[in-house]
Amino acid sequence: MPPLPQDWALPQLTPFNEAWFTSGTLAVQRCTACATLQHPPEEICHACGAMTFDHVALAPRGTVYSYTVVHYPANPALADAVPYTVVLVSLDEAPEVRVVGNLVGGDPGEVHIGMPVEATWEERTAEDGTRILLPQWRRAGS
Repeated sequence: MPPLPQDWALPQLTPFNEAWFTSGTLAVQRCTACATLQHPPEEICHACGAMTFDHVALAPRGTVYSYTVVHYPANPALADAVPYTVVLVSLDEAPEVRVVGNLVGGDPGEVHIGMPVEATWEERTAEDGTRILLPQWRRAGS
Protein backbone atom coordinates (compact mmCIF):
# COMPACT_ATOMS: atom_id res chain seq x y z
CA MET A 1 0.00 0.00 0.00
CA PRO A 2 1.24 3.49 -0.66
CA PRO A 3 1.71 5.64 2.45
CA LEU A 4 -1.25 7.52 3.82
CA PRO A 5 -1.99 10.70 1.86
CA GLN A 6 0.21 13.58 2.98
CA ASP A 7 -2.83 15.65 3.94
CA TRP A 8 -4.29 12.84 6.07
CA ALA A 9 -5.32 13.98 9.56
CA LEU A 10 -2.73 13.27 12.23
CA PRO A 11 -3.60 12.12 15.74
CA GLN A 12 -4.03 14.77 18.39
CA LEU A 13 -1.38 14.21 21.03
CA THR A 14 -2.38 13.84 24.67
CA PRO A 15 -0.31 12.96 27.74
CA PHE A 16 -1.66 9.41 27.36
CA ASN A 17 -0.75 8.78 23.69
CA GLU A 18 2.27 11.05 23.17
CA ALA A 19 4.87 8.30 23.78
CA TRP A 20 3.07 6.01 21.31
CA PHE A 21 3.13 8.59 18.51
CA THR A 22 6.50 10.27 19.07
CA SER A 23 9.00 7.75 20.49
CA GLY A 24 9.55 5.54 17.44
CA THR A 25 8.99 2.50 19.67
CA LEU A 26 5.98 0.47 20.65
CA ALA A 27 5.63 2.46 23.88
CA VAL A 28 2.74 0.62 25.51
CA GLN A 29 0.98 2.13 28.50
CA ARG A 30 1.62 0.34 31.82
CA CYS A 31 -0.37 0.90 35.01
CA THR A 32 1.97 1.88 37.83
CA ALA A 33 -0.38 0.31 40.42
CA CYS A 34 -0.83 -3.19 38.95
CA ALA A 35 1.61 -3.33 35.97
CA THR A 36 -1.16 -4.14 33.47
CA LEU A 37 -0.25 -3.26 29.89
CA GLN A 38 -2.99 -1.71 27.79
CA HIS A 39 -3.42 -0.34 24.32
CA PRO A 40 -4.78 1.97 23.13
CA PRO A 41 -3.68 4.25 25.96
CA GLU A 42 -6.47 5.53 28.16
CA GLU A 43 -7.03 7.53 31.34
CA ILE A 44 -8.05 4.57 33.54
CA CYS A 45 -6.49 1.13 33.96
CA HIS A 46 -8.77 -1.60 32.61
CA ALA A 47 -7.66 -3.99 35.36
CA CYS A 48 -7.64 -1.99 38.60
CA GLY A 49 -9.08 1.45 37.87
CA ALA A 50 -5.88 3.32 38.75
CA MET A 51 -5.06 6.51 36.88
CA THR A 52 -1.26 6.64 36.91
CA PHE A 53 0.83 5.18 34.12
CA ASP A 54 4.26 4.90 32.65
CA HIS A 55 5.25 3.26 29.38
CA VAL A 56 7.26 0.22 28.45
CA ALA A 57 8.90 -0.16 25.04
CA LEU A 58 8.14 -3.57 23.58
CA ALA A 59 9.98 -5.28 20.76
CA PRO A 60 8.52 -4.21 17.41
CA ARG A 61 7.45 -7.74 16.49
CA GLY A 62 4.18 -9.61 16.49
CA THR A 63 1.86 -11.87 14.57
CA VAL A 64 -1.28 -11.12 12.60
CA TYR A 65 -4.21 -11.91 14.88
CA SER A 66 -6.83 -10.76 12.36
CA TYR A 67 -6.97 -8.64 9.21
CA THR A 68 -9.16 -7.16 6.54
CA VAL A 69 -8.41 -6.16 2.96
CA VAL A 70 -10.09 -2.86 2.11
CA HIS A 71 -11.35 -2.64 -1.47
CA TYR A 72 -13.65 0.37 -1.13
CA PRO A 73 -12.11 3.71 -0.09
CA ALA A 74 -14.11 4.93 2.89
CA ASN A 75 -12.60 8.37 2.24
CA PRO A 76 -11.95 9.74 -1.27
CA ALA A 77 -8.35 10.54 -0.24
CA LEU A 78 -7.71 6.76 -0.02
CA ALA A 79 -8.87 5.99 -3.57
CA ASP A 80 -5.30 5.54 -4.85
CA ALA A 81 -4.42 3.23 -1.94
CA VAL A 82 -7.03 0.48 -2.42
CA PRO A 83 -6.74 -2.37 -1.99
CA TYR A 84 -4.89 -2.07 1.31
CA THR A 85 -4.65 -4.36 4.30
CA VAL A 86 -5.43 -3.42 7.91
CA VAL A 87 -4.02 -5.84 10.47
CA LEU A 88 -4.65 -6.51 14.14
CA VAL A 89 -1.27 -7.54 15.55
CA SER A 90 -0.69 -9.51 18.74
CA LEU A 91 2.67 -8.34 20.12
CA ASP A 92 5.28 -11.04 20.72
CA GLU A 93 6.34 -9.73 24.14
CA ALA A 94 2.76 -9.15 25.31
CA PRO A 95 0.34 -11.30 23.25
CA GLU A 96 -2.66 -9.88 25.13
CA VAL A 97 -1.83 -6.45 23.67
CA ARG A 98 -3.15 -6.03 20.16
CA VAL A 99 -2.36 -3.14 17.86
CA VAL A 100 -4.16 -2.05 14.69
CA GLY A 101 -2.22 -0.72 11.71
CA ASN A 102 -1.72 -0.85 7.99
CA LEU A 103 0.29 -3.63 6.42
CA VAL A 104 2.76 -1.96 4.07
CA GLY A 105 4.47 -3.69 1.17
CA GLY A 106 3.54 -7.09 -0.15
CA ASP A 107 0.45 -8.51 -1.75
CA PRO A 108 -2.83 -8.29 0.20
CA GLY A 109 -3.56 -11.85 -0.99
CA GLU A 110 -0.54 -13.19 0.91
CA VAL A 111 -1.50 -11.97 4.40
CA HIS A 112 -2.71 -14.66 6.79
CA ILE A 113 -3.50 -15.10 10.47
CA GLY A 114 -0.31 -16.04 12.32
CA MET A 115 1.95 -14.26 9.83
CA PRO A 116 4.97 -12.73 11.60
CA VAL A 117 5.22 -8.96 11.21
CA GLU A 118 7.45 -6.15 12.40
CA ALA A 119 6.73 -2.51 13.05
CA THR A 120 7.91 0.32 10.88
CA TRP A 121 7.10 4.00 11.32
CA GLU A 122 5.83 6.56 8.85
CA GLU A 123 7.13 9.99 9.81
CA ARG A 124 4.93 13.08 9.54
CA THR A 125 5.17 16.61 10.88
CA ALA A 126 2.24 18.18 12.70
CA GLU A 127 1.27 21.80 12.11
CA ASP A 128 3.08 22.81 15.30
CA GLY A 129 6.29 21.12 14.09
CA THR A 130 5.98 18.03 16.29
CA ARG A 131 7.41 14.90 14.71
CA ILE A 132 4.68 12.23 14.56
CA LEU A 133 5.64 8.59 13.96
CA LEU A 134 2.72 6.47 12.78
CA PRO A 135 3.22 2.75 13.49
CA GLN A 136 2.69 0.53 10.46
CA TRP A 137 3.44 -3.18 9.91
CA ARG A 138 5.32 -5.20 7.32
CA ARG A 139 5.99 -8.90 6.89
CA ALA A 140 8.89 -9.86 9.15
CA GLY A 141 12.18 -10.10 7.29
CA SER A 142 11.02 -8.09 4.27
